[in-house]
Amino acid sequence: MITFLASILIWLMFFGLIVLWVIDGRVKKETVLHAVFACLVAWIIAESIKYFFPTPRPFETNGLTPLTTTIPEDGAFPSSHTAVGLALAVSILRHHKKLGILYLIMAFLVGTARILANVHYPVDIAGGAVLGALVALLTQRVHLFKLLKTS
Repeated sequence: MITFLASILIWLMFFGLIVLWVIDGRVKKETVLHAVFACLVAWIIAESIKYFFPTPRPFETNGLTPLTTTIPEDGAFPSSHTAVGLALAVSILRHHKKLGILYLIMAFLVGTARILANVHYPVDIAGGAVLGALVALLTQRVHLFKLLKTS
């Protein structure tokens, strides 16, 4: 269960967004664009921080095997999975409260599982969560896609 939550749930969150957009119609294109853009920006920032300021992961210091589908080779801080999960969840929450709460729960499960899977410390998860939420809120505020429509 930990491996599923730590490695696969994030992909199911994206798949769920696509399904809701195509089949259900409750998720509008603008919401999807905001969410995908926020995820991309959060991921780029998180990966840049890891590249320039690498920090060891728990499995590297305690010698235990990580419980994920792949063994991460980059730094631990901040958690990219959590940053992307929170960016997705907060973007959806700004447009659809009930669905956003469900996505927040899933993002929390991803972050918690990354700790239990021995690939992140709690501070890595907290950093990723703050990064993802801030990027989502800034993306929402800028209304980039509305600006593109008017030009």
